[in-house]
Amino acid sequence: NPFFTTDTAAALRAAELNADVILMAKNRVDGVYDADPRVERTAKKFDRITYLEAINRGLQVMDSTALTFCMDNNLPIVVFDLFEPGSVARIIAGEHVGTLVTKE
Repeated sequence: NPFFTTDTAAALRAAELNADVILMAKNRVDGVYDADPRVERTAKKFDRITYLEAINRGLQVMDSTALTFCMDNNLPIVVFDLFEPGSVARIIAGEHVGTLVTKE
């Protein structure tokens, strides 16, 4: 989609396909933190966070348009480290991996 970020395009496609969840793969970051863990050694990782909390805190889950779209469409997001061996298989198997972003 022209004029959309890859985050927003992924959210739009996920909604069109009635996907259960968006898997938001990151490069060497294993979830959502209250600060950049590559810079702040004391950054706290969230196991679970709401869309509104992520928006209000200005956390870099995905771009704000995509995050708001996911919230409006109740589309959960799993943020995880793509380079963690077996992470995708573990998520598909139902294991908790990374951070889950949901309505509640």
